[in-house]
Amino acid sequence: MNWKLAARAAKMNPSVLREILKVTERPGIISLAGGLPSPKTFPIQAFADACAEVLHNDGQAALQYAASEGYAPLRQAVADMLPWNVDPAQVLITTGSQQGLDLVAKVLIDPGSKVLVETPTYLGALQAFGPMEPNPVSVASDEDGVIVADLVEKAKDARFVYLLPNFQNPTGRTMTEARRAAVSAAAAEAGLPIVEDNPYGELWFDEAPPLPLTARNPEGCIYLGSFSKVLAPGLRLGFLVAPKAIYPKLLQAKQAVDLHTPIFTQRMVSAVMKDGFLDRHVPTIRALYKRQRDAMIAALTREMAGLDVKFNAPKGGMFLWARLPEGVDTVKLLPKAVERNVAFVPGAPFYAGLGDPRTLRLSFVTASVEEIDTAIAALALTLREELALLGEHKLAPAPV
Repeated sequence: MNWKLAARAAKMNPSVLREILKVTERPGIISLAGGLPSPKTFPIQAFADACAEVLHNDGQAALQYAASEGYAPLRQAVADMLPWNVDPAQVLITTGSQQGLDLVAKVLIDPGSKVLVETPTYLGALQAFGPMEPNPVSVASDEDGVIVADLVEKAKDARFVYLLPNFQNPTGRTMTEARRAAVSAAAAEAGLPIVEDNPYGELWFDEAPPLPLTARNPEGCIYLGSFSKVLAPGLRLGFLVAPKAIYPKLLQAKQAVDLHTPIFTQRMVSAVMKDGFLDRHVPTIRALYKRQRDAMIAALTREMAGLDVKFNAPKGGMFLWARLPEGVDTVKLLPKAVERNVAFVPGAPFYAGLGDPRTLRLSFVTASVEEIDTAIAALALTLREELALLGEHKLAPAPV
């Protein structure tokens, strides 16, 4: 059979992250790669109780077709938990926040449309936007987020800027209050819409991050959120909040994709969330992830001594970003690390333009403290051998 593919199919590429996750299925691999929440945090008993409650109280409705906008009590709960005045009519329940990115792409992007992104940015967003054939343009960024002057310079004719202000994937950085105020003001002045993605915002360690960008200018932003990181990713449950002017088109795009997000899942999560469950549950996730973040920083400090490896200390979220010495290509380093039973994500695919081959992303949330120690030691040994092979650095002695 001679299948003729649509031109947009050429824009669909395999996920680097999904391919790496296949490697992690090998026995003995310690994965610091995938952005998977720790299964220790899944509230299984709460789900079991909620399932029984939903089926007992209104099982027929829970198993029937439902409204595309989402389950009304869940939309109200989302509106209530956000730190600005949100009309539940502006909340659209999505099948994971990744669907929110897909809907945004379908509604806002034409072939050749300029779309601004951070440097680097979330790979899944680049993949979601890709089939709509945009022209993604990287905005210069530092440890505080996008640099306002470069954002202003590139804002003309851009459809929107896509930002992750809280514990960004992949870098783990957080946009400061001062930078948020400046970015919000500059975008509003330029008439540049903001698509704000916030899947990690509740995973703060010592203090909550500043107010979302959307809270500062709700009419100029689309806000994406997720239950994957605070409950469980297998639910595939997310949401978006959109200005009333754009909401109907996002809803129509969703109707064409899946009619509605599974209503049983929505009702179950609504039941779980009642009586302040998240207020009690999320702090346990924060405490676990903070311990593992601290363990990774300690291991990197110890094992990478003398190797000129730069890394940050994220204030929340799931990821840590590192830059290795000049000359190292983390794509080439990865299979050598896997031979030592440790996996990470190379950083280059997270760039809309030319990526930095020395960078990598490490996830600290699914490995135990002992596994983190073992994995970072193996990664350091792999790096030392790579530097020796490159001949650009003297072989640094292993730490005592």
